[in-house]
Amino acid sequence: MRNDDLLTQLRARRAKSLSSLAAEELERMIVNGELQSGDRINESTLAQMFGISRGPIREACRSLEKSGLVRVVTNRGVFVREMSVAQAADIYDVRAHLFGLAGRLAATRATDRDIAGLLAMVKEMERAKDIDDYYPLNVAFHARLVELSGNTRLAELYKSLSKELHLFRRRGLVQGESMAFSNREHVRVIEALRNRNADLAEREMARHIQAGKTRLLKGAEEHNSKASKTSVRKGKEKE
Repeated sequence: MRNDDLLTQLRARRAKSLSSLAAEELERMIVNGELQSGDRINESTLAQMFGISRGPIREACRSLEKSGLVRVVTNRGVFVREMSVAQAADIYDVRAHLFGLAGRLAATRATDRDIAGLLAMVKEMERAKDIDDYYPLNVAFHARLVELSGNTRLAELYKSLSKELHLFRRRGLVQGESMAFSNREHVRVIEALRNRNADLAEREMARHIQAGKTRLLKGAEEHNSKASKTSVRKGKEKE
């Protein structure tokens, strides 16, 4: 192989590596709420922040567009995708079935060590002070549960759907005691797995996702109600 061909390949690999790292960091920022629905992704600012050129940032955005996390608007730029309540609810329904199946499979595969690891994750979530601490731990916990199913394709599908819901799921966990409710549901899931009860594990895991959907819808309803009251109040003030 000629030296110039080798250099070209090495540069291509480096660019791919940088774009992958940039995509991971952008996804982390979306998960943690540093970038929220509707926010514009400034390539120049991010390139300076990451210490790389704009090329890998642009490539990372293309990758995130395929994942459904961002949208490209011609002549305007790249924006964190906005998802409607109806779209989120549809994804929750599909996700509930996948998560339930993961529970059924995990109940026959999870070891005592796996169960202990899940309990440790729940304890860590109990110590979380706010949604910013809790949410990434919650995402990791769900990913671990699906991983324990041993079904790679199921895990891939679940991860794809979960990525889209990063745009919306935080809202359902911010309301009142929702984090505590969610964590109690986690404990019931672990107990089903500990008892090697496949039917119960499937029901508890599917029920957990549906409960998350209910919290999401309630949060959206409360948000819309407050927005409506604020709009009415401002209208009266102008009179």
